[in-house]
Amino acid sequence: MKDEKPTPLNPPLSGGKRSAPPMTRGGREGLGFIHYDKRLTALARENRKNPTVAESKMWNNVLRMRHFVDYKFLRQKPIDSFIVDFYCSALHLVIEIDGNSHAEALEYDAARTAALNTRGITVVRYSNSDVLKNLEGVYDDLVRNVARISEGIAKP
Repeated sequence: MKDEKPTPLNPPLSGGKRSAPPMTRGGREGLGFIHYDKRLTALARENRKNPTVAESKMWNNVLRMRHFVDYKFLRQKPIDSFIVDFYCSALHLVIEIDGNSHAEALEYDAARTAALNTRGITVVRYSNSDVLKNLEGVYDDLVRNVARISEGIAKP
């Protein structure tokens, strides 16, 4: 009999019952409400209605079904003067799915990431290609990032 260890990807793609490791909350409540430009609300709503193929795949196969147990992710969330692809307030984690246009906007993305980092927000980026062609790898990397961030939150 093989001693197979299921990968964390099994739940979202195969319908298995396992989920990402349970995470604990706490530690970042002091960051408080993160302000945003209220004019972005309508644009964020439109973006939610018209996601890219990669955003839709990430949402439907990984984030939507709460495979990260205690962590709720939101789509197209206005934060400061930006709209981020996915956001988890408990982790202060942004997930960005970068399309082909991002290759030309490296400086803008770096400045945007730095601005979010100054607000205590961690930004994780994945390319459209990775999400569309290697969702298992993206999921595994996201599990590691969530575990790393949650460990930092749980430590006093």
